[in-house]
Amino acid sequence: MNAPGSIPSPASPLQTAPIFHIAFYRFATLEDPDGVIARLRALTKDLLGSILVAAEGINGMVAGSERQLDTFQEALQGDPVFAGKFAGIIFKRSPCKTAPFGKMKVYRKPEIVPLGIAGVDGTQTGTNVSPAEWRKLIAADDVVLLDNRNSFEYRLGRFRNAIDPHVTNFRDFPNYVKEHAPAWQAEGKRVAMYCTGGIRCEKTSAWMRDMNIPVFQLEGGILNYFLQMPDAEKDWEGECFVFDNRVALDTKLQETETSVEDVYAGEPDGEWRLNRAKELEGSR
Repeated sequence: MNAPGSIPSPASPLQTAPIFHIAFYRFATLEDPDGVIARLRALTKDLLGSILVAAEGINGMVAGSERQLDTFQEALQGDPVFAGKFAGIIFKRSPCKTAPFGKMKVYRKPEIVPLGIAGVDGTQTGTNVSPAEWRKLIAADDVVLLDNRNSFEYRLGRFRNAIDPHVTNFRDFPNYVKEHAPAWQAEGKRVAMYCTGGIRCEKTSAWMRDMNIPVFQLEGGILNYFLQMPDAEKDWEGECFVFDNRVALDTKLQETETSVEDVYAGEPDGEWRLNRAKELEGSR
């Protein structure tokens, strides 16, 4: 018997049913992050994944059967403990051949995505652009298309004509923007940014709001683009790196044969990243 509001628990859920993965986030002011953590731990006790909680919101990746994930998504949006703060959240769901995580972790962090700049309100973001409108936007001549990810992610796959800012950590991205913003302003450029799930772009665009540059970001990120656009390969080259044991997905959200060795080969800090990935593989 499951407790009221808990996730249904088959005898061995990740062995008796196909595994699916969902990624989600929401910037929202949480007055009681510890209370949110406690409730999330109860709701995810039979799932696998990782959820970060901070005063600025939540950022999560969770895996389980379709039925379990349906129930979790409903609870996250409607449970009274969350007071409607996660209603309407976008979930990017994809099938798994490989179990993406080995356990479930819900824990508190100072930020759900560390930009490294104090006082940025992620709810005051730039303009979200739907996948269908994104295709039109990035074809415009006055748009600078920025890949808001690490260089190893860009190298594995990218939107055509996107710029690689050559960062090794998300915290490095603002330096690239500050260096190039005067030229963009002088040329009357608009900036379009994308990242894996959307969260890095929302935090960055919130910081960029006062730069007098129109800023747009892909709603739901690359994963949502793949989900919503059956012909995403028209705009996308290569694969998309994901931060779990599956490593990379194609435009149909299917796992590829790419390994972590393939991903980090030739990177300046590749050996460190590879060792860290192998350490985390069993604990994800």
